[in-house]
Amino acid sequence: MTVTGADLDPACPGQYFTDSFWLMPPLEQLTVEKFLGGCQERGITHVIPTRDGELLYFARNRHYLAGHGIWVLVSAPEAVETCLDKLEFYRRLSRAGFPVIPTAERISEVNSDRLVVKERYGAGGKQIGLNLTWEEAARHATGLSAPVFQPYIQGEEISADLYVDRQGRTKGVILRTRDLVVNGEAQVSTTFRDPRLEELCAALAGELGLYGHAVFQFFRDEEGAYHLIEANPRFGGASTLSIAAGLESFYWFLLETIGGDLDAHLFQRRGEKRLVRYPADLIFDYER
Repeated sequence: MTVTGADLDPACPGQYFTDSFWLMPPLEQLTVEKFLGGCQERGITHVIPTRDGELLYFARNRHYLAGHGIWVLVSAPEAVETCLDKLEFYRRLSRAGFPVIPTAERISEVNSDRLVVKERYGAGGKQIGLNLTWEEAARHATGLSAPVFQPYIQGEEISADLYVDRQGRTKGVILRTRDLVVNGEAQVSTTFRDPRLEELCAALAGELGLYGHAVFQFFRDEEGAYHLIEANPRFGGASTLSIAAGLESFYWFLLETIGGDLDAHLFQRRGEKRLVRYPADLIFDYER
């Protein structure tokens, strides 16, 4: 098996950690037919999206690609659209009784002295305003294209990695505290157990109709209650910790695409683990 990295940036550092590199145009300039041809030229049979901006492209084209032997680890378009739309995400899950953080288009609808302001669509950390007064929140919102408002909730940041099989069953859940967060990414993260939260994650995945690997983000307040922030239907930056702890998402995905029986491969935790992400030097022989 070989791994091909793909990016539109010719200086992408990730190319040095893959077997080959595909310098490709932006997806909005790439028809699915051309993408298929590029995969076939390079012997690519499985695609794993890692960025919010590419999820809908692959979700909408997953059946076409599968019909030509290219399997994509992505949820259905409806599930992806719900996860990327923070207002619809709140409305859908609150109606179903899940503890999702209230979200509104109008600041007057938020019952809190301190507010969070963010873009309604896309990645949650972009241009976010945290712990703002009403005046600050209103001013911050003028710089966003489609702002939504939430109450500011203090608590411990929690991530949950999970894998959902093709029958909609949650194969496994790994919970981890986000002990140190830098620019929205967990630099230090530690696994832990909480059966009630693991069950909640499985129920959330079922309600949203997710498939494959997903990451839920929560706050845990002083009373131990969990508040759902968002769902990312893809791998997260620190999801490698959950894989090391026993969540075999890559293997399960590959196994399902060849008709393997996931029930014969039990989810087995490998004890509690801690992840520390840090810069490192890669040095290799090079000839111009």
